[in-house]
Amino acid sequence: MKKTAILMGAAAAMLTPLAAVAQEGAERGSSGHLNIIYWQAPSTLNPYLSGGTKEVESASLVLESLARFNENGEMEPWLAESIPTIENGGVAEDLTSITWTIAEGVTWSDGTALTPADFIFTWEYCTHPEGGCAQASYFDGVASVEALDDRTVRVNFEEATPFPYTAFVGSESPVIQAAQFAECLGARAPECTEANFGPIGTGPFVVTDFRPNDVIEFVANENFRFPDRPYFASVTFKGGGDAAAAARSVLETGEFDYAWNLQIDPTILAEMEANGLGTVVTAFGTSVERLHMNQFNPDPALGDIRSTAEAGPHPFLTNPIIGQAMSMAIDRALLVEIGYGAGGQPTCNVLPAPEAYASTANDGCLVQDIDGANALLDEAGIVDTDGDGIREYEGTPLRVLYQTSTNAVRQDTQALVKQWWAEIGIDAELRNIDASVFFGGDPGSPDTFQKFYADVEMYTNNFAGVDPQAYMANWACDEIPSPETQWQGSNIQRFCSEEYDALIAEMAMTADLAERGRIAMMQNDMLVQSYSIIPLIHRGGVSAHANTLGGIRMSDWDSELWNIMDWYRIQE
Repeated sequence: MKKTAILMGAAAAMLTPLAAVAQEGAERGSSGHLNIIYWQAPSTLNPYLSGGTKEVESASLVLESLARFNENGEMEPWLAESIPTIENGGVAEDLTSITWTIAEGVTWSDGTALTPADFIFTWEYCTHPEGGCAQASYFDGVASVEALDDRTVRVNFEEATPFPYTAFVGSESPVIQAAQFAECLGARAPECTEANFGPIGTGPFVVTDFRPNDVIEFVANENFRFPDRPYFASVTFKGGGDAAAAARSVLETGEFDYAWNLQIDPTILAEMEANGLGTVVTAFGTSVERLHMNQFNPDPALGDIRSTAEAGPHPFLTNPIIGQAMSMAIDRALLVEIGYGAGGQPTCNVLPAPEAYASTANDGCLVQDIDGANALLDEAGIVDTDGDGIREYEGTPLRVLYQTSTNAVRQDTQALVKQWWAEIGIDAELRNIDASVFFGGDPGSPDTFQKFYADVEMYTNNFAGVDPQAYMANWACDEIPSPETQWQGSNIQRFCSEEYDALIAEMAMTADLAERGRIAMMQNDMLVQSYSIIPLIHRGGVSAHANTLGGIRMSDWDSELWNIMDWYRIQE
């Protein structure tokens, strides 16, 4: 095996010394107050209990990992002294372990030392058999986590692991404090409200007030390892509203300094930017707006077992011919033009980047083909037998409940897709749910995207970093959300294939970069060609910041707020 392939260019990239990006003569808190708005309001500050971006990113002000991914997708050591490699002895020659050295002087915000025991506990917390962990795939294949001394932690793998930079790397796999979460293991995890709403962290800020689905207040961490940072003394993180209002609050009124995920009409966004108060910024990574086609039966008549394996397969969405026709009917280029502008590109893949992993086998979806979709269904005998304009499959009318979060662009997309599906004899009932609820992690709510009490649902997802191994493992059979996992799990559409699971295992044992690319493309193609998932748009992250805000290095490979300790107010 070409073991050095694990470097992938990123692991070899060392951190620009943090002192080099510090503001000359600036002191901690010297920039005053920072106002951030995420129109999808966080419901928890524990990213292990929600896979929602809003939870992960808000928590990243407090919780950190050993390494982060910068705006170029390169790894930078964060809590670690350096990035372990084979060359520096940090990665074992047989690829069965990675050893990290915690940077000297790192403490929790309560003043206690960060130790390997906290990393051991975090692994135990996320892999506890009685709990559901939204980020469990980051710990796939980890056999143990051990302390070698007070500052050295080794992650041991069950098998040779060519890309070992998953556990404790990136915003979705941070370390949590063992002392604070000690009584929160397994099924008790969601019950630890105080810890989940106010985690003790190593990051630049400390939570002073958390109001779920509303607002979070932070102040600078007095025990932060860099004595001059963060430059802001306090942060208000406001949630709720909608994308248009968030954009206006930065670009028109100046009420906020940073607004995230501005998924609005690109023409309107440009008009707002012309006011001269702020700047729109875009970063492309791996985000894909997609349709998930429920492979389990979500019929409300099934009660508590709906959308579970016990409910049985979906009456017709498990037939790939129907999914293929639904995909062919969509004009992705028009969706980009109307809703995304420069912030979107049509895609046929769930894995659109990096380039080494991008398949070209599904590019036929880039051209809308209503006539072809109708012909495909006709040839399969899926026809309208009673003249009501709706086709039937084995006696079941092709009617779907199509849900997504409340957002103007998504509702425009829904309306267009509904129209196109009607042209091929498929009826869609549209539903939108407040984003704070839809992406929330409440196991008691019937409206979360994980529960998927609908036939089709739409949202965007991506992965941190540049290696897709953990991301593509999201579609393993054992990642299907269920009551047994408190509805946590990343396999939202309930896709399950022994062949796909075998590719996950093969990827975990393959070091050669070209081979990893081949396997990743096979996984992508298997998912897309199952038509259990229909990719629509390769989305760039579109945000806006006040022109008085400096230090921003927007990354779509990690949390957008990954380097918030370096943000500062530009003095006129």
